Amino acid sequence: MSSALFVALVLPLLAGVHYYVWRRTVRDTTTPGSVWRRVGTVLIVLLGLLLVAAPPGERALPAPLATAVGWPGFVWMAGILYLALALLVGEVLRVFLLRAERRRATATAATATVPATPRTDSVSGTGSPEPASATDSPEPVSAAALHPSRRLFVGRAVALASGAAATAAVGYGAYTALGPPRIKHITVPLARLDPAAHGFRIALISDIHLNVLVGRDRTRQLVDLLNGTEPDLVALVGDLVEDADVADQGRAAEPLADLRATHGAFFVTGNHEFYSGAAQWVRFVRGLGLRTLRNERVALPGFDLAGVEDESGAEQDDGPDYEAALGGRDRDRAVVLLAHQPAQVEEAARYGVDLQLSGHTHGGQLWPFNHLMGLTEPNVAGLSRHGDTLLYVTRGTGFWGPPVRLGAEPDITVVELTSPRA
Repeated sequence: MSSALFVALVLPLLAGVHYYVWRRTVRDTTTPGSVWRRVGTVLIVLLGLLLVAAPPGERALPAPLATAVGWPGFVWMAGILYLALALLVGEVLRVFLLRAERRRATATAATATVPATPRTDSVSGTGSPEPASATDSPEPVSAAALHPSRRLFVGRAVALASGAAATAAVGYGAYTALGPPRIKHITVPLARLDPAAHGFRIALISDIHLNVLVGRDRTRQLVDLLNGTEPDLVALVGDLVEDADVADQGRAAEPLADLRATHGAFFVTGNHEFYSGAAQWVRFVRGLGLRTLRNERVALPGFDLAGVEDESGAEQDDGPDYEAALGGRDRDRAVVLLAHQPAQVEEAARYGVDLQLSGHTHGGQLWPFNHLMGLTEPNVAGLSRHGDTLLYVTRGTGFWGPPVRLGAEPDITVVELTSPRA
């Protein structure tokens, strides 16, 4: 995203959301001039500044400072999302609570202000008090006359409930994102697969996103999990790194050198490699022993394996070349394509690809985006068919921005190829 577009569109939206959250969690829950109002205001402003600073800070700041800014800034990205959503839902609760408080205030005021009307005895002429009739009582307290303390009570109740819901969502999402990915197993029959490749197992991983929040220990964990699946081949389909140079995150990727698979480990670029400088990362990955497929194809026992560059490389005259990767091949052999983005399946289908393996989506990463992404992607997660081409999309193992996954748990998928002729 360009800086001008960010300033014109994103900053006003962020400012508006922060104002809404401040209004409901600070202004509506504190008294004017109080210490708590000042502290709450400063905290909201500080968190907003850290949120804006965290993404560019990954590359612009020294590593320790980038990490110090990144943790609160990126966590707050998810925090303000779920707090704002919870507060919006809380508007319904606010209406009911305010109505209840107004009824209570009206009933209390009416009881307290009903006067006694003198009654004259017809014989003695002496007066004795008589309760006034309903028509003699003053007008009930209006809705606007609700005591400020009761408004504070309602504001605090809604803010507390919303804060608890948002904290639970972010906490569970962080536990999911930072924990070990789930190992999934799927079986994919390919009509043209040679019986010699029946049962061939590809361990698919994507979107590790090495960044200032996760590093070498995470890579080591993933390598151990991949090796534990005892695959015939490991496929890393892009976004190894978030937005960093090899000098900054190379050490974090080094455990990939310990990947073990019968036919080796293969790598294709993702959009974040191009954001970071794809050439440097391709050289580095090759040095770790992974084979990179840059618009090329290799023959494996029973099928062909092809890989294309990510679509974002086209902006640098280094985009996908489907003809180079898939043209002129033996059409009797099955072909599996590694391509970072699911949208690349349109070209894959034109070239008669049997199976495309992709990542990129993170499965939506954060609810409700896991449901909304289907509006722009041909497949967000799992297996789908597009003409004669099958597409499998892994949710990946990392995260972009917030270290939070909600409704989209990370995964490594073992794809077992089967032949109907076996």
